[in-house]
Amino acid sequence: MSMPMYVSPEQLMQDRADYARKGIARGRSLVVLEYKDGVAFVADNKSSTLRKVSEIYDRIGFGGVGRYNEFDQLRIAGVRHAELKGFQYSREDVDGRSLANQYAQMLGQIFTHEMKPMEVEIVVAELGVNNANNELYRIQYDGTVVDEHGFCSIGGDAEAVRNRLQDGYSEGLSRNQAIRLATNALADDSRVIEAPALEVAVLEAGVERRCFIRLDDPEVQSALEE
Repeated sequence: MSMPMYVSPEQLMQDRADYARKGIARGRSLVVLEYKDGVAFVADNKSSTLRKVSEIYDRIGFGGVGRYNEFDQLRIAGVRHAELKGFQYSREDVDGRSLANQYAQMLGQIFTHEMKPMEVEIVVAELGVNNANNELYRIQYDGTVVDEHGFCSIGGDAEAVRNRLQDGYSEGLSRNQAIRLATNALADDSRVIEAPALEVAVLEAGVERRCFIRLDDPEVQSALEE
């Protein structure tokens, strides 16, 4: 009987990480950034039916890149977790930090114990009360959680997008300024991204309890032209 091939744990984890990173990099990027009155999600997404950005709960938004069916599973799990916690305790007890930790546990468990890791990277954003203390959490394929401040980018050439954001970002941006900055950061020198190729949503407090607003193409085009 032949012996199975031995692979060191370090090499196994490295191979899984490389596999996940390659899958995520093949997708298009997504940007999340804070502005004066809220938090904006801007994704390079030509599809009108497959959404990268979604609402999780009253003040919490979700963005995902990579393999669609995998991050959509995470989105659904997050909605169920938030709804159950809000029902058992109170709506105020549902927060972005605990949801990010829940996602981190799920992704870490899959990365460590399953044959194939999830090819996803996600962002959980929570709008603070009176737009103070907004929270941005970037969760990687292996369950690593990064507490971001001001802005973050995931998917595609995320590092280049992040550098372009850093060059133009400042506190106190208006909503339209934030959308234009995110769009310019997502576009490289070889192309211009038009409104139909963007998926844009914001977390912005208003008269309603729920803060998630999805912008349609005319609203996005108006923001880009201002």
